[in-house]
Amino acid sequence: MLWISYGLPIFHTAATADTNLEYQVKAAFIYNFITFTYWPDSTNQTIQLCVYGENYFDGEMDKLQNKSVNKKPITVSYINDSSQLKQCQVVFFSKSVSADLSNLLQSLSNELILTVADTPGAISHGVAINMNVVNSKIVFEINLAIARKSGLDFSSKLLQLATKVYQ
Repeated sequence: MLWISYGLPIFHTAATADTNLEYQVKAAFIYNFITFTYWPDSTNQTIQLCVYGENYFDGEMDKLQNKSVNKKPITVSYINDSSQLKQCQVVFFSKSVSADLSNLLQSLSNELILTVADTPGAISHGVAINMNVVNSKIVFEINLAIARKSGLDFSSKLLQLATKVYQ
C-alpha cells in the first residue's frame, strides 16, 4: 500500500460530504501524482503547480508550497488567465472551468505539463489524471497516452493504483 504525506492511503480514502476534507485529500493526491510522475531531465528546477479556476482547496494547496520532489521545490500559484498556463509544470483544473476544459487542454497539447482535474468525464476531454468521488472514496483514472504525448510518464506503482488506465 502506498502512503501519502498526510498519512492516508493514496487510494480509496474515505471522504465525507465535508468539502474541506475532500479537498485536503485531493491536495495530498496531487502531491503524490507529482511525486510519481517522471519528467525529462530538462525540466525546470522548480515545479510550478497552478490551480486554474475557482479555488476549492481552502489553503490546502498552500501546504504544498516549498515541499520538494526529487530536490525540486514546488511553488503554488492560483491563476485565472489561460495565457499563463504554459508557465506551469502541473495544472489542476477546477470544476468551475469544466465548460471550457476541452479548449484549455487542446491549447496545452504537446506541452510538458501534467494536467489534473476532478470533473466527471475530464479524461475524455484530454486531462492526464482525473479524480472522482465514488462511494464516498476518492479514486483516480489516468490517460497514459495524453501524458506520454506531453513527454511525461508515471511510476508503475501509480498506474497500478488507478481505477482505470487509458492507453
